[in-house]
Amino acid sequence: MTAYDAIVLAGGAAKRLGGADKPGIRVGGRALLDRVLAACADASTTVVVGGRRPTVRAVTWTREEPQGGGPLAALDAGVRRTAADWVLVLSADLPFLGESTVGALLAAAGEGQQEGALCTDQGGRDQPLVAVYRAEPLRRELALLATEHGSLSGLPLRLLTNELDLARVEAGPLASFDCDTWEDIASARARIREHGTVLDEWINAVKNELGIELEVDTDVLLDLARDAAHGVARPAAPLTTFLVGYAAAKASNDGDGPAAVAEAARKAAALALRWADENETQ
Repeated sequence: MTAYDAIVLAGGAAKRLGGADKPGIRVGGRALLDRVLAACADASTTVVVGGRRPTVRAVTWTREEPQGGGPLAALDAGVRRTAADWVLVLSADLPFLGESTVGALLAAAGEGQQEGALCTDQGGRDQPLVAVYRAEPLRRELALLATEHGSLSGLPLRLLTNELDLARVEAGPLASFDCDTWEDIASARARIREHGTVLDEWINAVKNELGIELEVDTDVLLDLARDAAHGVARPAAPLTTFLVGYAAAKASNDGDGPAAVAEAARKAAALALRWADENETQ
């Protein structure tokens, strides 16, 4: 993957949220800012422009001048703390942003001689805060705008993007969904609890909370829990999956954690089936 630094804009007055601390609002048990940081975890350096707060991983903090000066002023403050040739720029209120969208932006930006790539939403609108920019032209245009207008404070982002040659990436329907109102927050919370996504969201939240990077095959663990519950007793399901995790941790000194989980789950499932067979033959 292309090496890059990330800038996350986490300032703003959040007027439509009544002045609430928007980056700290939780969706699916995780702060919006932490959800965005998870999507760019492989950035060489991550700069957050905004007030300091606890985060799930280490970041570099800075503030725009003047505070509340708007997105271009914040972007300028952030880019001054980066060194990579490519800069990923994100807002801190994207609950559904994923690594796949970041990867698609980096791939599109690196395909030709363009100066970056940004997402477009389903309505075809550009999303300059879900974008990757080549650092040199980004710095150049910020400097030119500051000279032309005397300051970057209060200037709209389109003054920057209009001057850059950018590829467009059609992301998924939720990749650029941002939370500007309490209705948006409620919608995001409801979507996370939908049947098709709730388990993945929960697993990601638990891994985030525990500081675990392990990829989890939920189907394997759910099948194991079913076999233990049916073949032994219902309380055996959570206890067995816990023991599988413990055994996998002990066996994964070589770093192959997913394989260790799969092997431990296979052994435990076979035991549960043998247990059930004995009950049926009595």
